[in-house]
Amino acid sequence: MKKSPLLKFGNIPIRTQTLYDCYSDLSSPADKIHALEREGDIIQLKRGLYVVSGEVTGKLIDARLCANHIYGPSYVSLQWALRWYGLIPERVHIMSSMTTLHTRRFENKLGIFEYFHVSPQYFPIGLRIVDDNDTACIMASPEKALCDSIIHDIKRPPQSVKGLWEYLEEFLRFDTDSLKDFDTSIIEQCIANGRKTQVLENLIKLIMKL
Repeated sequence: MKKSPLLKFGNIPIRTQTLYDCYSDLSSPADKIHALEREGDIIQLKRGLYVVSGEVTGKLIDARLCANHIYGPSYVSLQWALRWYGLIPERVHIMSSMTTLHTRRFENKLGIFEYFHVSPQYFPIGLRIVDDNDTACIMASPEKALCDSIIHDIKRPPQSVKGLWEYLEEFLRFDTDSLKDFDTSIIEQCIANGRKTQVLENLIKLIMKL
């Protein structure tokens, strides 16, 4: 039996035109794409962007990689990243990312993907390429993810070192023991290029006391 042309894409998101090219020998590639989606062989991430089902490729779909492709430039951050690093206990159901573009929200069969605006100067600080299960995606470092969480929290963390400690322990339920291993130079760069600088300065003071 002829192998599916979709196998070569693995779990990397692909655009509609790429799918058209796979079935250019058919009289209606568009009908074929609609059929593939109905059968669950491909999943629409947003208009014009798909990912091939893991049942077809044998590879797990990585929501982080999809997030990088759905809207960008962007990187995975906030509480989703904190949870992935094991820094907070609760499961996080919304994939949150930061972007230099406008704030946006997308919903598809994989879940909810949210994107929050940051300045171009702040964006590249503390990013890392995470290679996991043969999938490379762009994520915030633990330090950057915490800074993002503090800066973009609508509850606005208290303007004191003591208040920030209580916020981390009681609201985020953050693993405060891990702060001893944090690279404060990343936080300093966030202070120089971001906002809510007083709170981040208190974060450094807190870390220096540990």
